[in-house]
Amino acid sequence: MPLRMFPGRFLQCAALVLCLGATAAYAETLPLPSNLTDLNSDEGERFFLESNARAAYFPIADHFVTQKNLAYCGVASIVMVLNAAGVPAPTTPEFQSYRIFTQDNFLDERTDAVLPRKILDRQGMTLDQLGGLLALHPLTIEVHHAADGGLDAFRAAARDYLAAKNHFVIVNYLRKTLGQQAGGHISPLAAYDAKADRFLILDVARYKYPPVWVSASDLFAAMNTTDADNDNKTRGYVLIAKAETEAAAKPDAAKDPPPQ
Repeated sequence: MPLRMFPGRFLQCAALVLCLGATAAYAETLPLPSNLTDLNSDEGERFFLESNARAAYFPIADHFVTQKNLAYCGVASIVMVLNAAGVPAPTTPEFQSYRIFTQDNFLDERTDAVLPRKILDRQGMTLDQLGGLLALHPLTIEVHHAADGGLDAFRAAARDYLAAKNHFVIVNYLRKTLGQQAGGHISPLAAYDAKADRFLILDVARYKYPPVWVSASDLFAAMNTTDADNDNKTRGYVLIAKAETEAAAKPDAAKDPPPQ
């Protein structure tokens, strides 16, 4: 799509291309169902450029990691948010004196008290465990089960967080409800396009699926599914903010109104 179609956005799009070049190089992924749109497509690019709720995109993309095994979608999502939010990190042997969260050094005795590694390695994590692990750090956390609210409440909250600096959203959803393979999954959201009423999921299983745009209603339906590993509660989403940011002010609402 020619850049001249988007006056004043050349530098923005150039930065996007550079960022995608670093994070969106993936191998032969599974085919996408028709209800999902690849970010790396003309339509996906258009959704991004017309979105005004994308403050989370570049911090997450800068720290993007692919989950290291089939059970670590939640771990990868947490690590990205911790690094993107600038949470003080430990050192790690791979990078010597530098400090950064990885999918290895994030796990320790404190995380074992919330979710033992032997359970994590076997079945991943639930929405409540995701919230509990995030709460170990200097962040303000809100865990929302889909059944406790509705589509409009989710759309408004996620939109406002994605439009605010140092605010993030992680979703827990059932893949097969979106037409993907196959079970429960966790990944961060990165943007919202009000015109298309679509959210951008930066899928941490990059070997399996690319980043995709999904309609708010389809995503909510995928979250509004029960999780047998979590006492049959519904899946949902976690709102995350740096504690000092949240104390100063709630995120401002995006200018675009929700669709009627």
